[in-house]
Amino acid sequence: MSRMCIALAVSLCFASASWDARGAESPGKTNVVLILVDDLGWKDVGCYGSDYYQTPHIDRLAAEGMRFTDAYAACNVCSPSRAAILTGKYPARLLLTQWLPSGRWDAEKNRLKEARYLSNLPLEEVTLAETLRESGYRTGFIGKWHLGTETYYYPEHQGFDVNVAGRDYGAPGSYFYPFEGQWKIPSTGQTLVKKAPLSGKPGDYLVDRLAEEAERFIRSSADRPFFLMLSHYAVHTPLQGKPEKQKKYEAIETSRRQGKPAYAAMVESVDDSVGRVMQTLADVGVEDETLVLLTSDNGGFAKATSNAPLRANKGSNYEGGLRVPLIIKWPKRTTPGSVSAQPVVGTDYYPTILDAVGISPRPHQHVDGVSLVPVLSGTGSLNRDAIYWHYPHYNQHPQSFPSGVVRAGKWKLIEAFEAGDVALYDLDNDIGEQHDLSQSHPEKTAELLQSLLDWRRQVGADPMRPNPQYRDH
Repeated sequence: MSRMCIALAVSLCFASASWDARGAESPGKTNVVLILVDDLGWKDVGCYGSDYYQTPHIDRLAAEGMRFTDAYAACNVCSPSRAAILTGKYPARLLLTQWLPSGRWDAEKNRLKEARYLSNLPLEEVTLAETLRESGYRTGFIGKWHLGTETYYYPEHQGFDVNVAGRDYGAPGSYFYPFEGQWKIPSTGQTLVKKAPLSGKPGDYLVDRLAEEAERFIRSSADRPFFLMLSHYAVHTPLQGKPEKQKKYEAIETSRRQGKPAYAAMVESVDDSVGRVMQTLADVGVEDETLVLLTSDNGGFAKATSNAPLRANKGSNYEGGLRVPLIIKWPKRTTPGSVSAQPVVGTDYYPTILDAVGISPRPHQHVDGVSLVPVLSGTGSLNRDAIYWHYPHYNQHPQSFPSGVVRAGKWKLIEAFEAGDVALYDLDNDIGEQHDLSQSHPEKTAELLQSLLDWRRQVGADPMRPNPQYRDH
């Protein structure tokens, strides 16, 4: 054999070894679809006990995967919850604790000044999308963003190859084409003109258009690993359902309704979109190679739905504002139709996805999340003592007040920042939070309050401060 041939053989051998090494480190073809529904309440789905809302496709997803009964959003309003999902960090650690832009504080009526917070998701954060893209995934964002302004802080600046309809506002002007409208800004009284988030044609409905774009992304990405985040604007206001669907719910007598017919129609349209996504995964032959997660960014809106038996609604730190649906389908790994009562939170999705697809964890990034893989695979439980919340803000939702929260096992403590008092609830026996046990269980109350104070110091949570403009009426 000539020296040239020997050199070529050695070179090919090293190249093959190098390729095998890279292949061993690269992820397998496990795709990820994360469906985030805006303002979907814990009981707004059939498999969570609703006999009013029609959600056959979401119910089927639960039958094929695992349903979590005690899943939580990382905040009672949208932007912080979304930031927590993408970063694996608590909103308090991010200093992104309020929806963007805030506008509910009143200088004369509120006793405390709101804590400081960022108005954009910092570019220094290595998002879930960035980590997946670095590992060879094609990444797509479709729908509501609400985490920053166009010039520097849109999905394309945070790790997504494709951004469809992701803008700075949290709700569309209209769900009907051309999807435009106006909104009066609470803090200034000025009018914001909401431009169309994406193209369309007369008669188009926004939920359907986003599903169509999701289908297109899946079909164009089927030959490589992909991460799709379908982040619906629905079921957020304005409450606008498709007329043919809304009529069905209007025909139901008022006493049997869980929410407004327009809202019910929107829920059904979102469910239709889930069916379209799952059918597309099947059509392109990747359904069994795709991890699917479906959840909400906070509890249901008080003027749209009832969260009973949970107390309160979106914007509140009672269960109705924090507890959300969560369904995860992990083919061949999760027992179909399984149910978990393990308390989990939005920060957990980042490490869970990395663990499930075989990418090394980034504990310095998703520092507040834990992988749910032991629960999903039935091999163990979670090593976590408590989950925490920090909401140092005012809003106009019922039963909302600035507060901190800790849940540890069955116990939940709420600290009201303005009044300075605390309440303790046993969620195993009082899911509706009707019985404050802080006086009858003083040791547990003191223990949890100290845990909450220690946590705030640890994450650098920004505090509320006295408001010198406050007028005691």
